Amino acid sequence: MKKPLTIAIAAATLASTAALAEPRSGGVINTVLQPEPPGIIAGIHQNAPTQTVSGNIYESLLRYSTDLEPMPQLAHSWEVSDDGLVYTFHLNEGVTWHDGEPFTSADVVFSTDVYLREMNPRTRTILAHVDSIEAPDDHTVVFSLKNPFGPFLLSFEAGTMPMMPKHIYEGTDFRDNPANSHPIGTGPFKFERWDRGSVIQLVRNDDYYEEGLPYLDGINWHIIPDASSRAVAYENGRVDVLPANSVENFDIPRLSALDNTCRTEAGHEYFSPFAMLWMNNREGPTADKRFRQAVMYAMDREFARDVLWNGLGNVPLSAFGSNARFQDDSLPPYDHNPERARELLAEMGYDGEEVRLLPIPYGETWVRWAEAVQQNLREVGINVRTQSTDVGGWNQRLGDWDYDLAFTYLFQYGDPALGISRTYISSNIAKGSPWNNVQGYENERVDELFDLAATAYPDSQREIYYQEVQELLHEDVPVGWLLELGFPTIYRCDVQDLVTTGIGLNDGFKNAWLDR
Repeated sequence: MKKPLTIAIAAATLASTAALAEPRSGGVINTVLQPEPPGIIAGIHQNAPTQTVSGNIYESLLRYSTDLEPMPQLAHSWEVSDDGLVYTFHLNEGVTWHDGEPFTSADVVFSTDVYLREMNPRTRTILAHVDSIEAPDDHTVVFSLKNPFGPFLLSFEAGTMPMMPKHIYEGTDFRDNPANSHPIGTGPFKFERWDRGSVIQLVRNDDYYEEGLPYLDGINWHIIPDASSRAVAYENGRVDVLPANSVENFDIPRLSALDNTCRTEAGHEYFSPFAMLWMNNREGPTADKRFRQAVMYAMDREFARDVLWNGLGNVPLSAFGSNARFQDDSLPPYDHNPERARELLAEMGYDGEEVRLLPIPYGETWVRWAEAVQQNLREVGINVRTQSTDVGGWNQRLGDWDYDLAFTYLFQYGDPALGISRTYISSNIAKGSPWNNVQGYENERVDELFDLAATAYPDSQREIYYQEVQELLHEDVPVGWLLELGFPTIYRCDVQDLVTTGIGLNDGFKNAWLDR
């Protein structure tokens, strides 16, 4: 057996809004949550509002810095074997569930090998690379992989790999367990109450295993359906924190200018929200890559960033965002070049066939963006017509492949094998979902490269495969790459240390404190 490579765990220097002040205990933070989630059990529901709340109740083995470096959480240290096949985690002692029962390695084995394999499709794809999960003692867990899997250490985020209490869920119907109405985790905050349509209240876990934490007495997540009302709630002092994407984009400059108001774009490095334009690769003009290239040259993405998104975010080079590992930044950009777009359309013989554009119904900014893209495309001679719908209709149209061009955004999850490959591999083409290979792109070499890169070891070999795959995608343009979205968090400046990790508010309240 190869000698394990010990991973040295050093205390990470975290970004902090606190200057010299010492953290103080006490106080409650009021924030907002939109939309109201279907539930707050991390292992069952994977939508963003669920993860935002549940990440403060449940924990995983690791946290991640804003540079996506793994940091201790339920595990205080870990080792990886030289061949990348064996991961050994050493758990903190003295950790208890919110009901007082001890947290042990048996909970880790149950959560990963039983609960999450059944309940979480995204986690299941990660665990497909795992051959066995063993607990040699109460505070050690060993994951043995079938093959190297580069992003395995990035998989232990609270929403992706939450630890669930074995003593509550084992042998039950996970979806109908009575505990689902009163979540029990190991995190810094405990569930107190949920008044549907009004507020979700969390309170301090007085028995939390990290000494002195959390500082806050609690968090109140107010459910306010209307975006303008959420902005007013901040203006009048009812709430202290506006999470990303909780107000209309055009309100951000005004709210940011208010007294005692701070703003940060940090805290989204792990998720890396990436806006794209689905382009139906199956039929019509959009099936020709020259047409898709023309769309890229026609769109003024800098205008969208600077005017519609108030300068927030980055214009991507290609399929890999700047926060994604292995991005090839030497690729030539698709600059705004209407003349080149017209040349490509003439070369393919585009005859003015109508192209349908489906906006994403997520607010006024997205509506304006669709109008700008429609204008850009018409300027180069593309006969484009917008077809608006509600959220349900948008989901169905995409799932049924009933569109030509359509707005969307997906999370990239820090590593191509976790959040990028799913958009382009042909095995992920399936009707009924708006989140897979919706455009119907098929390229055998791209499939092969993504597969090779996911299991290659070490990272230098992965980079070689990902460089080639980026070159192919950049040429084929299966989708339009719009913007690496900048979703700022707006908050009172006396709320300190709110965003200290790569998942932001999803686990940020553990370190937050009020300088009041």
